[in-house]
Amino acid sequence: MSLELEEVTAPLIGAAIDVHRALGPGFLESVYEEALAIELRLREIVFERQRPVTVLYRGQIVGQHRLDLIVEGRIIVELKAVKELTDSHFAVVRSYLRAVGLAHGLLLNFAKATLQVKRVIARSEP
Repeated sequence: MSLELEEVTAPLIGAAIDVHRALGPGFLESVYEEALAIELRLREIVFERQRPVTVLYRGQIVGQHRLDLIVEGRIIVELKAVKELTDSHFAVVRSYLRAVGLAHGLLLNFAKATLQVKRVIARSEP
């Protein structure tokens, strides 16, 4: 993720680390989402939860999806509580980024002994 977004990602990741330290692994993603929302509000970090996104194919609506979080209107945050992140998790975040026209995302996996943070950058179309 580019350095110009560090002013957004650093406090966001710090908030997620604090949530993980307090709760530890073992809960559903929804529990971490609720706790992270509380922590972001306390830190006065601007975010949206469960933002609906319309999915288009050839200009026609084919479905809707809800994003876990969008922070500062610039970064999609996808929360996971899985044993291992896979290539499909990264592909899904890239699809979300394309759907909303953003370039940067974070995958946060709370199921590990320490919070797993992975940056995701949208691939530019050829």
